[in-house]
Amino acid sequence: MAVSSHSSSMETLHMCLNVTDVERAVDYYTTEFGFEETWSFEAADGSVNRYVAADDGVELQLSETASDGALAEGELWDHLAFVVDDVDAQFEAIENHGVVKEPGDQPAAGARTAMIRDPDGHVIELVQPDD
Repeated sequence: MAVSSHSSSMETLHMCLNVTDVERAVDYYTTEFGFEETWSFEAADGSVNRYVAADDGVELQLSETASDGALAEGELWDHLAFVVDDVDAQFEAIENHGVVKEPGDQPAAGARTAMIRDPDGHVIELVQPDD
């Protein structure tokens, strides 16, 4: 990912997968891949988000998504998240192809976040953890 010369440093934080049963998903990734559950939070809309991480630091956010059955292609993957030093500055510096969410505080997640789209429409979350 190209970052403009006046932007802050960036590192990959996690990928968010939509799941229909968060308990089943956590069990699958911990049992089958040896991931460890690291933390969780409930969003303002009531959705449950649980995180699992591999030994090498790869982290997945498993976000329980209302569905009448299996999720359709296009609903399975939600977003890619990057940690940034300053969400507001990074939001202004990155060329985006659609704003999904303006910068704002997310107390339940302990961070300030924003969301944009890349040229192909993938959602990218910029995350500035609270100090």
